[in-house]
Amino acid sequence: MKKRVLNSWKYLIEKRFFGVCAYVGEKFGLSDSRIRLSFIYASFLTLGSPILIYLAIAFWMDVRNQLSRPGKRVWDL
Repeated sequence: MKKRVLNSWKYLIEKRFFGVCAYVGEKFGLSDSRIRLSFIYASFLTLGSPILIYLAIAFWMDVRNQLSRPGKRVWDL
């Protein structure tokens, strides 16, 4: 049971939380691990204010993915 919970957390972190770092790294041509490290360092130096930027990018990516689904339109419920 404990291993299953850890695997679900690992999946959540790798697929959801780090999707922003991978997206930003892809856009700027940098490795996602370098983006993650710089985000962590910036968060410590500025007492967590980059978290707001991270959440805004995550929200923007999710909205964009929801709107760009093939076959789905805004007026289709």
